[in-house]
Amino acid sequence: MNMTDKTRTFLAAALAAAALGCASDDVTYRPAPQILPQNIVKIALRPVINKTQQFGLEDKLTLRIRDEFLRDGRYPLVPENEADGIVVVTVARYILVPTQYDSVLTPTAYKLTVLANLDFIDRAKNVMLWTEPNIEGVQTYIAPTLQGGMTEEQARELIWDVLARQIVLRTIEGFGAISGSSQRKYSGETPPSEKAPPLPGKPINPNPY
Repeated sequence: MNMTDKTRTFLAAALAAAALGCASDDVTYRPAPQILPQNIVKIALRPVINKTQQFGLEDKLTLRIRDEFLRDGRYPLVPENEADGIVVVTVARYILVPTQYDSVLTPTAYKLTVLANLDFIDRAKNVMLWTEPNIEGVQTYIAPTLQGGMTEEQARELIWDVLARQIVLRTIEGFGAISGSSQRKYSGETPPSEKAPPLPGKPINPNPY
């Protein structure tokens, strides 16, 4: 082997080592996304469970989640008796608090927070694969009597969009795809499933729709 051949061999080995180094970096910094087990091909969505005192939340959220799964399209939605996995969603908390007031203590802005718990069941094995508590949807808004304001119902519609996207993302892409909220965050605040009491002046709309 002459000097030219030795040089070529050395360069080829160096390039191969560099390629392996890049591959190692890719594995370290870009891990494969977590996905559902291979036996989960089709999923079912149970009607959302509503544990709050707000009537009718479950119906609209169920429809929104279903639409988001259909839009995503990676896992077909089927009846429960045909599914490999089952998505179970529970609306656990509904918290509405005024955040701003006018000179006569009438609320002019609100913060609405909805917390949902997400469970996934392996139907064939009849075991819960995982649970994700406190998926959070938050919307702050101005009172509808002011310019640019919205109603509580309109704020809820925005939250349903957020929760539906997070629930589908968590189901398909795995733990860490979204961030939940610690229950301790709400200790000492409004009790679960209750709104803040109206202050003097314009009352908070008691009609959820």
